Amino acid sequence: MWSNFFVQQDEDGRIGVAGAGQPGGLGGMKGVRGQRRTHKMSDSQEGKIKLAFFVSIIGVTLTVLGMGTEFWVELAQPKSFSGNQTCQMAHYGLWKGCIRTLWVADIDPERTSCGPAELPGESNCTYFKFFTSGENAVIFKKTTNKNLNIASAVLALLSLTMMVMGSICIAMALSKGVQFFLKPASFCFILSGVLVLLSVLIFHQSVLAFLSSDHSIPLHHELSWSVACVGSAGALLILGGSLFIILSLPFSPWQKCLPHKNSAT
Repeated sequence: MWSNFFVQQDEDGRIGVAGAGQPGGLGGMKGVRGQRRTHKMSDSQEGKIKLAFFVSIIGVTLTVLGMGTEFWVELAQPKSFSGNQTCQMAHYGLWKGCIRTLWVADIDPERTSCGPAELPGESNCTYFKFFTSGENAVIFKKTTNKNLNIASAVLALLSLTMMVMGSICIAMALSKGVQFFLKPASFCFILSGVLVLLSVLIFHQSVLAFLSSDHSIPLHHELSWSVACVGSAGALLILGGSLFIILSLPFSPWQKCLPHKNSAT
C-alpha cells in the first residue's frame, strides 16, 4: 500500500513529489531540474533587454562616428599671426590631420584666433605615419608624441572589439531566450565604455605633450565635437552595461519566501 506515490503540480510548473523514499522520486526531481533549465524569458523581459541594447547601440554608433572623424582637437593660430588676409588652423584625430587656410574676413571679429574649422577655405589632409613607418607628425613646428597617439588608438580599437562581443552575447540571449548571456554582455559593454573614456583621456595627454614640444608659434587649442561624441558614447555604453546587469538579476528575490498558491494543505 505504501509503495504508491503521487505527484502534485503547482501553477508555476514545479513538481512536488510525495514518497521521497521511492526511486521514482529521484526521477521526478531530475525532471524538475530539466524543466527549470529550459525556462524561457517573458515578453516583457525581452522588451527590456531590447531597450537596453538600443541604448548600447547608440553608444556604438557614436563611437564609430567619433573614431572615424578627424575633429578630436582644433589648433588655431592667432588670426593676425601671418599679417595678411589669411590665417591657418589645424585639426586632427586618431588617424588623420588637416591644415586649413581660412580668410580672416570670414572669421568673427570678436574671435582672436583662426577658425572655426567649419568656415570655407583650403584644406590639406594627410594620414599619420604612426602605424606604418613610425614617424611623428609635425604641425606648426610642433611634434606629436606617437606613443600616446598609438595608445589612444589601440584603446579605441579594443573598445570596438568589446562592443562586438557584447552585441553577439545579446543576440544569443534574444535568440535562445535565456538570460545567461546578459552578464558577459554587461561586462563587455561596461569595459568598452571604460576603454573609450581612457582613450579620450590619453588623447588629451598627447595633445598637451604636442603643445609643449615647441613654443615658437602660439596656438589656441580646444577639443572638438568628435571627442564629445566619443565621451557621450562611453557614458551610454556604461549605462547599457549596467542595465544588462540589473536585468540579469531576479525580478523579486523576496518572492521565494512567499507560500505557493496551490501548496498541499
